[in-house]
Amino acid sequence: MPRSNGMTRIALASFIGTAIEFYDFYIYGTAAALVLNATFFPDLSPVVGTLAAFSTFAVAFVARPLGSLLFGHFGDRVGRKSMLVASLLTMGLATVAIGLLPGAAEIGVLAPVLLVVFRFLQGLGLGGEWGGAALLATEHAPKGKRGWYAAFPQLGPSVGFFAASGSFLLLSALLDDAAFREWGWRVPFLASAVLVVVGLFVRLRIAETPVFTELVDKQERASMPLVEMFRRAPRRLVLGGGVIVICYVLFYTATTFCLSYGTTVLGYSRNTMLILSIITIWALALGTIVSARAADAYGRKPVLIFGTSFSVLAGLLLFPLLGSGSVVLAGVALALALGAMGLVYGPLGAFLPELFDTRFRYSASSFAYNLGGVAGGALAPTVAAALAADFGPGAVGIYVAAAAVLSLLCVLGLPETRDVELTG
Repeated sequence: MPRSNGMTRIALASFIGTAIEFYDFYIYGTAAALVLNATFFPDLSPVVGTLAAFSTFAVAFVARPLGSLLFGHFGDRVGRKSMLVASLLTMGLATVAIGLLPGAAEIGVLAPVLLVVFRFLQGLGLGGEWGGAALLATEHAPKGKRGWYAAFPQLGPSVGFFAASGSFLLLSALLDDAAFREWGWRVPFLASAVLVVVGLFVRLRIAETPVFTELVDKQERASMPLVEMFRRAPRRLVLGGGVIVICYVLFYTATTFCLSYGTTVLGYSRNTMLILSIITIWALALGTIVSARAADAYGRKPVLIFGTSFSVLAGLLLFPLLGSGSVVLAGVALALALGAMGLVYGPLGAFLPELFDTRFRYSASSFAYNLGGVAGGALAPTVAAALAADFGPGAVGIYVAAAAVLSLLCVLGLPETRDVELTG
């Protein structure tokens, strides 16, 4: 098969799995902002119930590093492809289970307990997904185009979020509020079953990466990749995780928190906020594509330095624009935040795998990515809600800007990787 056709299939396989898994992950965030408080925490006040729903949202971020270690270990020992299939199944089954889970009115305290368990499994699956998809793209890609091909799994969050928000918007338009809260919110979770079947069909048709195959042929696989990564690359693990912190702070502040804040405090309708989210998510996709291309042309670090610096400005402008009362300016605010995220996120599909040796690359790149996810995303909606309640929305903007400065410092502490060889 010609390389172009092979790379088309690889690009599709790396993209479709991340799109499906992030769709699964994001429908939970949307549901947490809109309905989970009433369904699973009906005895709490609206504010406390929303905080409780966001806390269950954060459980997945605790599971993600564990998933990266679990799937990463076997990804470095058994292969990238098999772990991509396993992570997709883990996420998909947990998502469908949430859609079938009775509320507190039916089964009492068992409902929020099982919600936490299934949310934990979602995080476990996503923890293994990104590293495998990024390695699938980078380890197949020709030199000089790794940034571009690694952009395909990076587009998964944009498309997954678009599908998640679009499904909730469609249901909101078709159902009255009572029907939406009673059963309509479950439909996107149950629809995941169909998407997972499609994703599995695509992924089962791809080949193992040539870089890992070479490692197996040379009999050079690490017996304990987790031990090797902590022994040989602890600094890169921490700094690599730090780079991605701003991506998660921006994303979950601009989507999950702003969806809740815009509807409950600023007075925007649920449909208005969902439409704004659906429109502005394409700023993330555009930023991802542009920055990935630029990372091949100019290097990873210059693009990341620009992206993190721009994120400081986006964070400070987010809430003055959102709170202006203008729907147009609110859209500009969200587009700036998500576009800034894309500028940082695009190069990371290649940059993080390039930081680590093949023997422990799956484990290390996954762990660094999910370490940043925990630091940046686990508590972002909860912290933002608390800051806004105690100090006003301006404090949330300062929080976002501070996260951008942290990521910028981490970028400055890492080497340029555009020209490294990804050999076994």
